[in-house]
Amino acid sequence: MVFYVYLHGFASTPHSSKAQRLSDRFRSVGLPLTVPDLNQDDFAHLTLSRQLQQVEALLPPPSPVVVIGSSFGGLTAAWLGDRHPQIERVVLLAPAFGFLDHWLARLGADQIQQWQQTGFFSVYHYGQQQQVPLHYGFIADAAHYGDQQLQRPIPTLIVHGIHDDVVPIQASQTYAAQRSWVELLELDSDHALTDQHDQIWAAVQAFCSLPTAPIIPRSP
Repeated sequence: MVFYVYLHGFASTPHSSKAQRLSDRFRSVGLPLTVPDLNQDDFAHLTLSRQLQQVEALLPPPSPVVVIGSSFGGLTAAWLGDRHPQIERVVLLAPAFGFLDHWLARLGADQIQQWQQTGFFSVYHYGQQQQVPLHYGFIADAAHYGDQQLQRPIPTLIVHGIHDDVVPIQASQTYAAQRSWVELLELDSDHALTDQHDQIWAAVQAFCSLPTAPIIPRSP
C-alpha cells in the first residue's frame, strides 16, 4: 500500500486550507493522507534539516511513498525524494526553490546583519496569526541545500502560480527545464494557490493514478 504524506508550508500548520482540502479529497477516494505538524511546537528553531529528519522518521519501510509539499514543504519534499528510493513520486506546490535568494534580497543587508547578531528575527506565522521569532539557524542551515544538488530522476509534478510574488514561477521553470523527469503545470494564481483546489486535485489524481471513487472490497 502506498503511503501518502502532505507537508505544509513555512509558518503554516496541518490545518491550512490546502492541507484540509487535500485530506478531504484523499478521504473521498478512501485513501489516508498523513499531515505532520512541521512546527513541532518549536517554530523558533525550525530548519530544513529538522523537517527532513521529522518526515524521514515517518517513512514506513519498505512501503512505496508519495510526498506532496507546499512552498517550504515542497522544497522539503524535493529533498526527501532525492534521498529516499522508496519515495516514488513527489508533487510540489509552489516549491520554495531558491527561496533564500528571494527572501534575503527583500530583507536587505541591514536586517540580515541584525538577525545574525541578535539571533532571532520576527516573522508572521499564518497558523498562529501573529508575529513569532525565528532563529538565525534557519538561514545558516538552508545555505547547505542548493537546488542544483537535486538530481535523482524521480517523477515530479510541480504546480506553480504565474502571479506568485513569494517564489517567482521562474524558479520552477528553471528547475523543470534542467530535469527531464519534471512536469510543470502553470496556473493563473498566486503563491497560495487557494483558488485552485479543484485543478490541484485533478492534477494530483492524474499524476499519482489515484482512484476516482472509494475502493470497495469484493465479497468473498
